[in-house]
Amino acid sequence: MRSYDFAPLYRATVGFDRIATLVDRALSADLSAPAYPPYNIEKTAEDAYRISVAVAGFTADELGVEVKDGHLTVTARKAPEADGAGRNYLHRGIANRAFERRFALADHVRVAGASHDLGMLNIDLVVETPEALKPRRIEIARPGDIEVKAVTQDTATH
Repeated sequence: MRSYDFAPLYRATVGFDRIATLVDRALSADLSAPAYPPYNIEKTAEDAYRISVAVAGFTADELGVEVKDGHLTVTARKAPEADGAGRNYLHRGIANRAFERRFALADHVRVAGASHDLGMLNIDLVVETPEALKPRRIEIARPGDIEVKAVTQDTATH
């Protein structure tokens, strides 16, 4: 496994340590991590995303969606009485096991809503960029404008 040195990134930037930590975590991630349940992440608009998780066999009451500390956590727990008690399966290929799936959310990403339909849990996300971070045009003052403002301020104080 390769190890990357992020020192040049730290020398040339300010406030990007979270990104370096995420990249480092992704590079050292366990590739044998469980793939259950399968999911899709799609970009639905310029500032919107959707996470779709295959949750066949679970009702909306057995699913949980929570946002905490920049992480979205999807959980599922089968109700004890609905776990096939009294059934005699010859083959059981549909996984109804409990799971917890976590997604790291970027700054300014908010969960707009979640829906459960046809065995899919759809979670809609919206990127809300604060006004302070949006691009803005800065007016360039001309030398004549500066003198007029200075004279106006002097006459107003006298």
